[in-house]
Amino acid sequence: MGDSLFEIPCTTLDGQRKTLADFPGRAWLVVNTASRCGFTPQYEGLQMLWQRYRERGLVVLGFPCNQFGQQEPGDELEIAEFCQSNYGVGFPLFQKVEVNGPRAHPLFAELKQRAPGLLGSQRVKWNFTKFLVGREGRVVRRFAPTTDPGKLCGEIEALLE
Repeated sequence: MGDSLFEIPCTTLDGQRKTLADFPGRAWLVVNTASRCGFTPQYEGLQMLWQRYRERGLVVLGFPCNQFGQQEPGDELEIAEFCQSNYGVGFPLFQKVEVNGPRAHPLFAELKQRAPGLLGSQRVKWNFTKFLVGREGRVVRRFAPTTDPGKLCGEIEALLE
């Protein structure tokens, strides 16, 4: 693969070390999430995308983040229980990360560099910012927190063709 994006280590909520290379031949939707945010109901749409497209090659990857209004205060077990009991989340969830600043997780640092926001900003604006990444590691697009996951279907379908 040769792309550094594939080699960045991430840790799942249950402590497994993974990289994007552990999801070969897939496209990814990488999202920073939170359990107490006005956008938290987007978990439902993200789960719908996972169910609809996983057999065709999409994996949704959720990264809880407590950087925005302390809206993800729980530990790994609380996050997992909340997501499962309230939204039936089955897509991979990872340990809490920071997405901005000097302690930003390397995956988000790379995604922000490859897909800057409005006016070239490299900051993640809020919870539920979404990055759509093609099978070869090309970041196709960044979506704002306000973008409903259901509105991504057209771009995901085009990517998976």
